[in-house]
Amino acid sequence: MFIKNRGKVVVHVNYVHAQWSSRWAFVLAATGSAVGLGNIWKFPYMVGQGGGGAFVLVYLVCIVLIGIPIMMSEVLLGRRARLSPVNTMRVLAQQEGASPGWQFVGWLGMATGFLILSFYGVVAGWTLAYVFHSASGAFAMENPQHIKALFGAFVTDPQRVLVWHTLFMAMTTLIVARGVQAGLEKAVKVMMPVLFILLLALVFYSMGSGGFDEGWEFLFKTDFDKLTPAVILGAMGQAFFSLSLGMGAIMIYGSYLPQRSSIGGSTFLIVIADTVVALLAGLAVFPIVFANGLEPAAGPPLIFETLPIAFGQMPGGTFWGTLFFVLLVFAAWTSAISLIEPAVAWLTETRGVRRVLAAVLTGGFAWLLGMLTIMSFSDWAFSFRFLGVEKTHGFFDIFELLTTNITLPLGGILIALFAGWTIRRSHSQEELKLGSLAGFEIWLFLTRFVSPVMVGMLLLYLLFGHYLNA
Repeated sequence: MFIKNRGKVVVHVNYVHAQWSSRWAFVLAATGSAVGLGNIWKFPYMVGQGGGGAFVLVYLVCIVLIGIPIMMSEVLLGRRARLSPVNTMRVLAQQEGASPGWQFVGWLGMATGFLILSFYGVVAGWTLAYVFHSASGAFAMENPQHIKALFGAFVTDPQRVLVWHTLFMAMTTLIVARGVQAGLEKAVKVMMPVLFILLLALVFYSMGSGGFDEGWEFLFKTDFDKLTPAVILGAMGQAFFSLSLGMGAIMIYGSYLPQRSSIGGSTFLIVIADTVVALLAGLAVFPIVFANGLEPAAGPPLIFETLPIAFGQMPGGTFWGTLFFVLLVFAAWTSAISLIEPAVAWLTETRGVRRVLAAVLTGGFAWLLGMLTIMSFSDWAFSFRFLGVEKTHGFFDIFELLTTNITLPLGGILIALFAGWTIRRSHSQEELKLGSLAGFEIWLFLTRFVSPVMVGMLLLYLLFGHYLNA
């Protein structure tokens, strides 16, 4: 429902989108949003380098103090208004008698999602291309220099990368265009179980690779001596970033959550699933790395350079390598649809644009923005210094640093402050339905005081930590 007020469109709070058919649909969708490419390589690598079980323990504490309260807050806000993040913040601010400036949080999240999707779609296109590279036997019995040269030649070829970027964005747009239940829900109901099956199959395979004991020790041997302040802040950041918080994705998914569903229970299931996927990914990847005498600290090149070397040398490597890259595509796909959904919802509810057209417009804009990332690996790449870090990949690194170091943590802080201090207690209790006053008070305390302070510390570290390490 829309009314005109001095030339501005005001969205009534009783505008209701479609809903998930069940709480499980929401859990699968939100888990799909949280599980992405970072779960496959970044979290396991951070665990191994950060003291194994010691890092996992710190991470779990940070999940309780940061991830769960802020995720519950995002879902609460989304379901309370049942609108896109921009209109959610606008309407709830009006309802609570707060400043209309709070809608900035919604705009910040939507803009962050676009920036992330612009480079995420390009990297996801790489994974899609590597499904076919692996299936064709391109890595079989090849030496490391050849495989590294293959990746370098691929990412610096704008025409080839554009083809795969376009295909991936078309896949994402198609799912979103079909709507909540017919598109998003049907997709995650298929993709998430397949993702888990693929991951378990790869773990099973890695158990016979010859490096499983070494991979297990790398991931889970507890070494508290490695818990430096930088590692602890890294665990704090992973607890926040791994759950897709601060970009509007969880808020819009929460707006589709049925009223009878438990926000707290759903959040716990999502957090558990996300953490299990990340640890299983480590058990799938690092035994293979160690069995082949490769470098576990390779970072992003681990996916496109290090692992293809391993798959190329092992029996059945063509099949298992292809399976691995299919897994990556599914992880990227479920995340990408959540990044585009907030803008699609905003266009349909505020501008009256039909969903198919809204999906095409938003997907097309993200695709176009991705051209800057594609050019960042070509002759158009340029070097710059940002936040004390020297970078050489132009817009790709600018977008990545801007979102990771500034807009995502800032969005998380503002969401916590709005949910904890602006929303009335009675409204929060009505939405959360935690079953006990003690549970609500714990959430409120964490949301008001602990989560924003800890994310604020993370933000300061991301902005100025290079001075400490200098």
